[in-house]
Amino acid sequence: MISTEASKISKAWDGIAINFDRYVTPTANWILAKTAISLAGLRSGMHFLDVASGSGALSLPAARLGAKVLAVDISPVMIERLKARADEEGLSNLKGQVMDGHHLDLNDNTFDIAGSQFGVMLFPNFQRGLSELVRITRPGGTVFLVNFGPIQKVEFLNVFIGAIQEAVPGFKGLSPEAPPLPFQISEEDVLQKKMEEAGLRNVKVNPVVHKLSFRSGREMWNWVTSSNPIATQMISGLDDKQKNQVVKILEEKMEERSKGQEPAILEVAVNIGIGEKVK
Repeated sequence: MISTEASKISKAWDGIAINFDRYVTPTANWILAKTAISLAGLRSGMHFLDVASGSGALSLPAARLGAKVLAVDISPVMIERLKARADEEGLSNLKGQVMDGHHLDLNDNTFDIAGSQFGVMLFPNFQRGLSELVRITRPGGTVFLVNFGPIQKVEFLNVFIGAIQEAVPGFKGLSPEAPPLPFQISEEDVLQKKMEEAGLRNVKVNPVVHKLSFRSGREMWNWVTSSNPIATQMISGLDDKQKNQVVKILEEKMEERSKGQEPAILEVAVNIGIGEKVK
């Protein structure tokens, strides 16, 4: 049975899933996924589990590589969109199931590699989610997590919040001292320690710069507000006039950033943690 909290989380992601699939999945996230699965050593024929998969930013590149992929997500709509994308590409080696990553309905020691891209980092009980990844991975197998780095080095979020603050004086934004769930493991040493505590060895945290491109302020607005329920909540108190003003400010910022040469590039600090399950 899905808990009340899990049900709320599921509904929140269902609410943005269509736009998430439209604006977020088919972007530079696929490029980042290729980097992650390469570092993890994923190869054709391997059994791979993608937890908190969304509509396939990580699992689709893995399936294109020839891996046997199971993607799980708490949102039924996300899984519907993932299956639709797999069908469109003829990827019969990619399956999707609705599942709470805190309680995976999967056998121990099943997968060669298990990973999550911008997924498990969002879990209310991060350590539980990570422990589940480790549990279902075979001894000697690999577990990896792709996560945001420090909030100060996530440009899209800082630019977006800055635009809201310019349009709506008094808007507080996010505090680095009390960051939201996406940044609970943003420091390299914290991520490494958490992975080691979960029973992984030879843990290595690979810092990379993830580059997002936006051709307009409207495109950035669509991407950010579709990327996470936190962003949806952030703008929930804005009226239409304020929202339009934020988009106008974002247009100016993107034009300034691109210097007239589309697209504008915003850098995101990302940490890819990789570890081996003890045999």
